[in-house]
Amino acid sequence: MKNKSIITVVLITLLTFFVGCDKDFEEINQNPNDPVAVPADLLLGNLLFSTANNLYNVFGSLDQGSGWAQHLAKVQYNDEMRYIPREGTIEGRWASFYEVTTSDANQMVDLAIEQENTAVQGVGLIMKAYGFLMLTDLYGEIPFTEALDAQGGNFTPVYETQETVYSGCLAFLDEAIALLSASSDDISTSQDLMYGGNKSSWIKFAASLKFRALMRQSGVVNVSSQLQQLVNSGNLFSSRSEEAKFIYLSDDPNANPIYETVVFGGRAEYRLNQTLVQYMDGTNSLNDDRLPVYAQPSIDAGIYIGKPSGFRDLPSPEWNYTSVSEIGTKYLAPEAPAYFVSYTELQFLLAEAAKKGFISGGDAAAETYYLKGIESAFIENGVGASYGTYIAQAGVAYTPNTAIEKIGLQKWIALYCQGMETWIEWRRTGIPALTPAIENDLGSIPVRFTYPNIEESLNGDNYKAAVSSQGADALTTPVWWDN
Repeated sequence: MKNKSIITVVLITLLTFFVGCDKDFEEINQNPNDPVAVPADLLLGNLLFSTANNLYNVFGSLDQGSGWAQHLAKVQYNDEMRYIPREGTIEGRWASFYEVTTSDANQMVDLAIEQENTAVQGVGLIMKAYGFLMLTDLYGEIPFTEALDAQGGNFTPVYETQETVYSGCLAFLDEAIALLSASSDDISTSQDLMYGGNKSSWIKFAASLKFRALMRQSGVVNVSSQLQQLVNSGNLFSSRSEEAKFIYLSDDPNANPIYETVVFGGRAEYRLNQTLVQYMDGTNSLNDDRLPVYAQPSIDAGIYIGKPSGFRDLPSPEWNYTSVSEIGTKYLAPEAPAYFVSYTELQFLLAEAAKKGFISGGDAAAETYYLKGIESAFIENGVGASYGTYIAQAGVAYTPNTAIEKIGLQKWIALYCQGMETWIEWRRTGIPALTPAIENDLGSIPVRFTYPNIEESLNGDNYKAAVSSQGADALTTPVWWDN
C-alpha cells in the first residue's frame, strides 16, 4: 500500500521477529519477549530514515545550508540567514549524527560480525563513515575513535584531527567495499529502504562517497592515485538509477522534512535567494529552464524574484510573502528524495578531478563529465529537452581556461535544496563568489558550526584541547580542508 508508514513497516518487522523468538525455547532457555540479539539488518530501516531526516531537517538544511550558500532566503524569522544560528540546531545535528547515524551503524556492524553477515557489516561501515564525515565537515575536529564507547564507560571521548577522521572513514569504506564484493550473505529487502538489498548498489554508494571524501581533502592531501583507482574500479555511479537517495512517502510523518515543515507545518517564510535567481534568469548571462522548477512566480509580479540574504526587519514593503518567489512545488513535494550522494554531483567532482589532473583524461574527460552533470541535472528536473540550448550558451559551454569556475558554478546550481552538501561544497570551492548577508552580525559567511554548548560543560578538557588545536570555537574558523 503506497502510503504505508515507514516506521510502521520497521515496527511490524521487529514485532514479527520478537513474536517468533519462542522456537526451541527449551534448548535456548531464553525469554522469547527479550531476545538477546536483534538481526543486524533490522536496524537499517530506521538508520536510513533518521539520517535522511537529519540531513534535510529544515532548521539546519535550509536555514544554514541553503541559506548560507545563498540558494534560499527568508522573509521572516531571519536570524539564521544573518549568521545567528539556534543552539538547538547546532546541538541537534551533533546529537543526531552521533546518537543515530554513527551509533546505530556501529551497533549494526557489531551485530553483523556476531551473526557472521558480512554484507550487513559492510552496509553498517558505509553508514558509519557517512555519519562521521558529515560531523567532521560540519564541526571540524570531533570525537572519533572513542566516540562510541559510552557502554564501556567513556563519557569524555577525545577529539581527533579531521585528517585522522578522514583516514578512518576511508578505511571503513575500503573495508565495506571488500566485504560486500566477497559476501554471499543477504541484506533484508524490507529494511533496506534505499537499495532493496542490492549489494552492488551499496558498493557503488561506498565508492562514490569515497570519491567525494577524497575530493574534499584534495587541497591538503595528494589523493590522485586513490581517485584514479576508484575510476578504474568501475564501482562509481554510472547512472542516476544507482545514486544514493532516500525516497519518502506521501503522508506525515514519513514525508520529506521540507514538506513537513514548509507545507504541512505552514512555515512559508523560506523563499528564493536573489543570488541563485540571477544566475538562472539571464541577469548573469545564463537562461536556465530549471528556474520554473526551482521556484514559483512571485504573487505580486508574476515573475521569478529572489531576495538578497539578510536584513533585520522582515517582512518589509520590499521583501515579503507576496513579493518574493516561493520554493518550487517539485521541491516541496512530500515524496521529494533526500540525497546522500547523487550521480549529478559525482559527475561534477569527476570533471574537477580530470581538469586538475587528479585523474586521467585532461580537458576532454573534464568536458565529458561536466556535460554529463548538467544533462543529469536537467533530466532530474524534468527539462531534459532544454539541455542542448542551455549548454550552447557562452556562459555554460566548456572552456579550458574557465573550466574550474564553470564546473563549480554548475555544481552549486545543481545542488539546490541539498542544503548541507551545498554549503559544505561551496566552502571547499568558493564558487561562486558570494557576498555576506546584508545586516549580518558576523562579517563573513560561516565556514563551520560551533560545538554544542553541552560539550564544553560535559567534556570540557577535550573540548578545550580541540579548540587549542583547531582555533577559536567560532563560525569563522575554517576546518582542515578549507584552505
